[in-house]
Amino acid sequence: MYSTQEFRKNLKIEIDGEPFVIVECQHVKPGKGVAFVKTRYKSLITGNVLTNNFRSGDTVGKPDLEMREMEYLYQEEDKFVFMDQSNYEQVHIDAKNIEDAVPFLKDNIEVEVLFYRGRPISIELPTFVVLKVTKSDPGVKGDTATGCTKPATLETGYEVNVPLYIEEGEYVKIDTRTGDFVERAKV
Repeated sequence: MYSTQEFRKNLKIEIDGEPFVIVECQHVKPGKGVAFVKTRYKSLITGNVLTNNFRSGDTVGKPDLEMREMEYLYQEEDKFVFMDQSNYEQVHIDAKNIEDAVPFLKDNIEVEVLFYRGRPISIELPTFVVLKVTKSDPGVKGDTATGCTKPATLETGYEVNVPLYIEEGEYVKIDTRTGDFVERAKV
C-alpha cells in the first residue's frame, strides 16, 4: 500500500482493481482543515486521465506490475507482436495501448513490456532510436542560416524536422520522449 505522503510523478498505483500512473500531484496544506494531495492520474489500461483529491493519510494499492525485456516482431491488424528473448514466448498488445510508441517501432527493436497481473498492457521504448531517412528534399544552396531545418520521412513513416545537411539513405538518432532529431547516426 502507498500512503499519500509517497505520491510523486510517475508512481504506479492501483485504485479499484485498475492500475494507474500519477501524472501530476500537488501536496496542499490549507490554513484551515486537513492537508490533501491534488492528483491527476492516467489509467494504464484505458488511457483515461482522472483527477482526485486524496486526504492526508489515505492509502492506495500497489499494482501487480512486471517489466520484461522483449523484442518487437511485427504488426498483425490492430495488434503488435513482441517476443521474450529468453523463452521465445510471444505476446500481442493492442495498438490503442501503445499509440504514442508506434512511430518509433521498427523490426527487432528491444523494448520493455509492462505486464499487469500477467497481461501485457503497454511498452516503454529506449530513450533513443536510430531510423533511416526514406524521403527528404535536398537543402537549398545558400539557405544555411543557423538552425534551418527541413521535413524528413523516416522508415517507420514518422515525419521529423532535420537539419539541411541530412539526405535520403542516412540514419538519424531520434529522442523517443519528444520525437525530435538528436544527431546523425552511423550504422
